[in-house]
Amino acid sequence: MPEYKGVLTTEDRLWAGSYDHISIKVLGTDGESQWKTLPYFLSYPETDFEVEVDRSIGKLVLIELKKSSGILLPQDSWFPAKVELKSPEGEIYFPIHRWITDDEVHAFREATACLVFDDTHPVGIQSRTEELKLRKKQYCWSIYAEGIPHCIKIDNVHALPDEVRFSFTKEMEFRCTALQGLIELKLNGQADCKEKWTSIDAIGKVFRHKQTALSEYVQQNWMKDSLFGYQFLNGVNPMVIRRCSVLPENFPVTDQMVFLQGGKSLAEEMQSGNIFLCDYKLLDGLKANMVNGKQQYLMAPLVLLHKTPEDQLMPIAIQLKQEPSEDNPIFFPTDSEYDWLLAKMFVRSADFQDHQLNSHFLRTHLLAEVFSVSILRNLPMVHPLYKLLVPNTRYTLQINFLARELLISDSGFFNKFTASGGQAMQMILQRANSSITYTSLCVRDDIKERGLESVPHFYYRDDGINLWDIINRFVQGVLGHYYKDDSDVQRDTELQTWVLNIFKHGFLSRLESGMPQRLNTVAELVKFVTMVIFTGSAQHAAVNSGQFDYGSWMPNTPTTLQRPPPTTKGAADESSLLETLPDVNATVHGMAVMYLLSKQSSDFVPLGHYPEQYFSEIVPRQQMHLFKGELGLLGSKIEARNLGLKIPYSFLDPALLENSVAI
Repeated sequence: MPEYKGVLTTEDRLWAGSYDHISIKVLGTDGESQWKTLPYFLSYPETDFEVEVDRSIGKLVLIELKKSSGILLPQDSWFPAKVELKSPEGEIYFPIHRWITDDEVHAFREATACLVFDDTHPVGIQSRTEELKLRKKQYCWSIYAEGIPHCIKIDNVHALPDEVRFSFTKEMEFRCTALQGLIELKLNGQADCKEKWTSIDAIGKVFRHKQTALSEYVQQNWMKDSLFGYQFLNGVNPMVIRRCSVLPENFPVTDQMVFLQGGKSLAEEMQSGNIFLCDYKLLDGLKANMVNGKQQYLMAPLVLLHKTPEDQLMPIAIQLKQEPSEDNPIFFPTDSEYDWLLAKMFVRSADFQDHQLNSHFLRTHLLAEVFSVSILRNLPMVHPLYKLLVPNTRYTLQINFLARELLISDSGFFNKFTASGGQAMQMILQRANSSITYTSLCVRDDIKERGLESVPHFYYRDDGINLWDIINRFVQGVLGHYYKDDSDVQRDTELQTWVLNIFKHGFLSRLESGMPQRLNTVAELVKFVTMVIFTGSAQHAAVNSGQFDYGSWMPNTPTTLQRPPPTTKGAADESSLLETLPDVNATVHGMAVMYLLSKQSSDFVPLGHYPEQYFSEIVPRQQMHLFKGELGLLGSKIEARNLGLKIPYSFLDPALLENSVAI
């Protein structure tokens, strides 16, 4: 009589165990077992069991699990991790990693990845079909606002399927961090203070005990042109700058206006590749928000920068509005101290709006949600792409729901305390989404398109490209094991549906985006999947991790400005600067939000770490080991480089990268 000896493992996390009655059934190609009730006390990590059958049931395909509570007892949630079976055919592994909260039957496939056209047995085909049918009910699309990527359809956090929600640890730490910041601000009376700042020094006393080495450096050096220029490369928004070969017609800077170290003309320096442009036209023509009942101001500046012979990137001209006119002067470093400082502050405020809504929220959070929902709707657990990509969906759906609820809703932070709140916010998101291209999401292509291949001291580029290449080799190693040739890609209907969903719901079927509607070759698949992983891990870290470092000193990153830009030169002084800065409550709420969004939870999972084992085959497991090793080597190189830098760049250190958009 055939016998199957097994071990059922419960996930090692708080409240994962259960005291309900647990039963298991084993299904194979030639039959199935009876239900076997397992020993009690499944709060323990592992439970041994045996399943006997009258005859061979053939090659094992799946197991079924169900639980039921005792009489008069409520349902007890349970989070099984895996089942390992020793069968006459050998050792078989079944990954689960799923909350079971009801008394329904739940089926889980044997761990060997299988493409849809290779799944030929009726038991496998039916389980695949039923799983996706259920997932399409659980993960539905919704339109939060016209013109931006679609999101998951839920009314509250509790409507999310349990397996994609925060862990208890994550939930408590997130709430405590948010609550701690607000309580602190309430106690010192700043959260509700609608007064202007009376001095620059007073700003530095907020959240003083939470400062980092980098935030201290920013506070001490924020007025310097060198730090202003440096942030376009290695701050939290390295996505705006591009090489300038021809001056825009609406930015009439001449040789007589600027002083270029080295004595060459603008034309010569542009030809040499030493002139760069940051253009915030995305913000042009928008009506700024009202904060504390007062009109705010939102500019769409143009900034010209020069790479000096010492390889520093220095600002040489700033125009605060797009159209040149007599009341829209171009500012230069040779202007008065406060004229020049005020111009730079308007740029930094514009950069805050572009960074938060475009580079950060839209291009990482919202796109990661589209990738995640499409994965969960269209790829069954047995699909190799699901196994590869599901770790990159961790916590994304809940953190994005919270962002919509707490940050961009009518009562959220952006509408209450930033210049880009209200109508401007929706317009920025729509404009930005209509301009996203596939090329701009692939870091190598993006750097080339912006002409930044040879800019010195561009650590975002250097670390980003290294990470892209490491991820790309990993993806090639894993997917190359399953997709032997291009025809395998073309006939994988589940893969093609996943890609098409992303095109429709993320890029709103815009052909001009260059986003694929289908994939035809293994090379196209590898690049696309590399982009998905990079966006949700490395790119998100690049634009998220340094928010408190660069933004906690508010004058370096004003969330709003409450006086219009100067129309003439020579009138600005310290008093007018203070009157332009945001009120106390807008300042401190901005600091609190940036602190919250920069703080990782203790159950953070770094890129390249896979605590949940979805793969059983040797090749993908070997590739994961190699992937982790390559990331470790890159991390060591980054640490060594940073030892010699005045401002270390650690945002893309693999040890600090989260595997998903989780904060």
